[in-house]
Amino acid sequence: MSSEYVGSDDPAYEAKVLMISVAARMAGMHPQTLRQYDRLGLVQAGRATGGGRRYSVRDVVLLREVQRLSQDEGVNLAGVKRIIGLERLLEQAQQRVARLEAELDAAYRRIAELESGLGGFPRGDLVPTSRTSTALVVWRPRRNPER
Repeated sequence: MSSEYVGSDDPAYEAKVLMISVAARMAGMHPQTLRQYDRLGLVQAGRATGGGRRYSVRDVVLLREVQRLSQDEGVNLAGVKRIIGLERLLEQAQQRVARLEAELDAAYRRIAELESGLGGFPRGDLVPTSRTSTALVVWRPRRNPER
């Protein structure tokens, strides 16, 4: 969900620095609503040293989404919580896929280097070989001593 919003790549987007009154005003809600959502686990606030709730810009965006889903779409709060959880899982999966794709691209680049001879191997071999073997290996099964 965060990738849809301007500034979501900025570390300040995640910083839990907004007091509950400021976050409530930015989200267009009453502070008591934020407390209730925190208790329900919908939007979890950070805590200041004195115990006061602190919210991030990301939390405010999420509060607005909770409000939109519940008021405009008619989703109950349990459903909203499930939707938010699934969106978080999706976001984590997308981040993991992006990391894995980057690792795969790096591996393909390394293979191409090795195959082109840039990796220090002669003739582009992945494993250097000194000569071709003509040895024949014969395999015979062991006899069962119980016979």
